[in-house]
Parts: sequence; C-alpha cells; structure tokens
Amino acid sequence: MKHFKALWVTETPEFKQQIIERSVADLPEGELLIKVEYSCLNYKDALSASGNRGVTKHYPHTPGIDAAGTVVESSVAEFKPGTEVIVTGYDLGMNTAGGLAGYIRVPAAWAIKRPAGLTAQQAMSYGTAGLTAGLCINKLLKAGLMPEQGTVLVTGATGGVGSIAVALLSKLGFKVAAVTGKAEQAEWLQSLGAEQVLSREQLAEGLNKPLLRPLWAGVVDTVGGDLLFNAIKALNYGASAACCGLTAGVNFDASVLPFILRGVNLLGVDSVELPLAEKQAVWDKLAAEWSVPALEQLVTEISLEQVPAAISQILSGLHTGRMLVKLGDH
Repeated sequence: MKHFKALWVTETPEFKQQIIERSVADLPEGELLIKVEYSCLNYKDALSASGNRGVTKHYPHTPGIDAAGTVVESSVAEFKPGTEVIVTGYDLGMNTAGGLAGYIRVPAAWAIKRPAGLTAQQAMSYGTAGLTAGLCINKLLKAGLMPEQGTVLVTGATGGVGSIAVALLSKLGFKVAAVTGKAEQAEWLQSLGAEQVLSREQLAEGLNKPLLRPLWAGVVDTVGGDLLFNAIKALNYGASAACCGLTAGVNFDASVLPFILRGVNLLGVDSVELPLAEKQAVWDKLAAEWSVPALEQLVTEISLEQVPAAISQILSGLHTGRMLVKLGDH
C-alpha cells in the first residue's frame, strides 16, 4: 500500500491546514494513478485551503488545481505506466483531491502527455497560470493582434498569470505596459520585459468617462472589476481585451460605447473546462516556440511543508510571480 504526504484542510470549526500522511486507497476513483513530482500554489488553492465554498464544497480536502508527474497505474491504453503527464483544471483540487500531495487519482480525460523538452519542474513553473497566460495571448493573436500595432497592457502583472504574460509577450516582440499595485516590483517587471510600469491608480483615472484616449493594442486582464472596463475604454479601434481573472471584482460599471464606437472586443478566457486538445496546443507552444527565457525569475520553489505559510502570503497579497511546490524526493 502506497503512502504519501498531502496538504489536508479540515473544518473544526475554523479551517486548519496541516501536512498528513495518506494512502492511495483513500483517493477517489479514476483511470490514472499519478505520482506527483511538482505542483504549484495558485490563488484558487489559497481560497480552497481557507474554506471558500465557491471553490470547495466539502471538507476535509486536499487543494491543488494542477500537477505534473508520472503515471504509475492505468486502466486505459493511451496512458501506460511511466507516461509523463500534466493535469490542470476540471475538478482537480476543487472537490477532487488535488496536486498538493504525493499522488493523485484522476480520469484519463483530465490528463495530457507532457511535451518533449518540458520537465515536470518547468511544467509547474508555468502551471495553470502559464497555461492561462498562453490562452489569453493565443486569443489576442487569433483576433489579429500584431507587434506593430502598439503596446499591450497587462493588469495584475506581478501575479502568476500577469508575470508570465509580460515575459511571453515581450518574447513574442510586443511592447508591454505592466500594471501593478506593488511599485517596488517595477524593476523586476522591467527585467521580465515590461517597457512601461503603471500603478493601479493610473489605470483607474477616468473611471467616470465613457471613453478614454486610445492607448492599447491589446489587453491581458487578470483582475476584472472597473479596471478592466477602464482598459477596454482605452483600446485602439478594433482591438481586443482578453479577460481571465476577478481579483478586483466580478462586476464593472460598463457602457456599450467602446464596443459600438471603436469596435473593440472583450474575449473571455477559461482554462478549467477547456477541451484537452486546446490545452495540449498551448502546452506544446510553451515547450517550444513560446518557451519563456526568464522562467526561473518568475518562480520561488517551496516544499509541501512550507505551503501553509505561503497560502497566508497569497491571501495577504504579498506574493509575486509563481510558487512552485516540490513533492517527494525528486
């Protein structure tokens, strides 16, 4: 019987996080048993670990919405034992025991084969955040975005999605303006490729105006709220904003004027229920032509035992970049 360490969140009645030993016999049913090499810590994991019922309904629970590892048991021909895989999204880490553990058991329909040239460590250095950033940029490119059209705005730029979006857009030849509430991180954002760093207050100027001066060839928005609509009001004619986050709120005070006077587009981006083929296509790009050269600058590697403290840091808004979680003795 295989035993492993896992983050375990209990409700007693307050929510408590601890590292315990579990058995694979405790895991839910699924076609693949995967030995996890690396996971990462996302904002959604922090919400799950602190009792957010919109993310996780039932406790005790192991969070972790993504994992990279190796198949050790399989009941499907497509994934033989030894296959290196990535699992992101669907119900992993929400109401199904997640990747902040030594093993996961999941349906085969949740897994993709890890692209050649991408290690498990690199895969989770990107994680769901990197996948989401790639999906945003892919949508903008399909909508016609080209480097010669001007500057692309990235909101929440010191977060996981935002920081990877800044680095990836810069690699692809775009001028990038990064928005952050952490002025002390300006130099770090510039090292990732941002040519311009703006404060949230600067982006919030003109909230009461129906339109703003055209500034942006495209937008990757990770925060939502009124800042998203201010970015939309400043899009160039026919340009697009890709929206994937809600840390600044789920609502914004909007009008149709930017859409009917400038023909702009608001593109929704989901990385959870997305068909596997679309996930695979972006992972293949991240492993090859979209490989971010500054990836190691984005990552802080921690152990499973350090996760509870890191969750507090995330919920306090004090983290930057990505938190990579190493499992086992890899």
